Amino acid sequence: MKVYEFGIENERTFAMFQCAAEPWWVFEASAKEMARDYHVYLFIADGHDEQGTTFLSIETYVEEAADWLRGKGVSRLDAMYGVSMGGASVIRFLATEDIPVEMAIIDAGITPYPYPRFICRLISYWDWLTVMLATKSMIVMKLAMPPERWTPKDEDPETHYKKIFDFEKHHFSPKTIYNVFWSANNYSMPNPVRSVDTRIEYWYGEEEKRARKNDLAYTRKAYPQTAAREFKGLAHAELLLMFPERFYAEATRVLRED
Repeated sequence: MKVYEFGIENERTFAMFQCAAEPWWVFEASAKEMARDYHVYLFIADGHDEQGTTFLSIETYVEEAADWLRGKGVSRLDAMYGVSMGGASVIRFLATEDIPVEMAIIDAGITPYPYPRFICRLISYWDWLTVMLATKSMIVMKLAMPPERWTPKDEDPETHYKKIFDFEKHHFSPKTIYNVFWSANNYSMPNPVRSVDTRIEYWYGEEEKRARKNDLAYTRKAYPQTAAREFKGLAHAELLLMFPERFYAEATRVLRED
């Protein structure tokens, strides 16, 4: 795991957990926006960190992040954010780690499947195959994520996609990709989930509303204080990846609320 820090001069703290199968720099713009007000810790998981590591599990990712924070003397966090796999990490962190978090944003957080184990395996193999194809073919990548929609502002689409493609080709091993999807959909949670005082908001894009229905229900059952927020016209992780200024505005809105 690798940790990038921004806004280290700020007193308030903001931990960020990444989504899967993306290079670290796609989160940089939003992290730097949050660094206007917060000391941001951006946790980049094993297998995504350019250090030749392999992603093992959500449990390991969360535990290593918590150990790193404790090693830095961080005993509480003002805020925490995670998207997709990162949202799963926030759900797990709140349930298992002893670092209090005042406010948490779970953006399209994935929750454990309720299906029989063999069904979960089949889903993981399908997810693995889909992503492996995308990481080996620029054509498939562009079909899955059209450049006219998924190129950040002021960046050249060809340059942006080539940079991502080259990173994925050289840094995402088949084992990492499989472990990411197996673990994000099947990580363990304590039963019952302990009660926490954290204020929680669950985000999702309008275009993924159906896909997030069960995840939102699970999160609300685990943490009854969870409030939901839908973003009109947006897809999975689009707010974070494409609109850093809006991400900052929405996150700070949540953090200002009592």
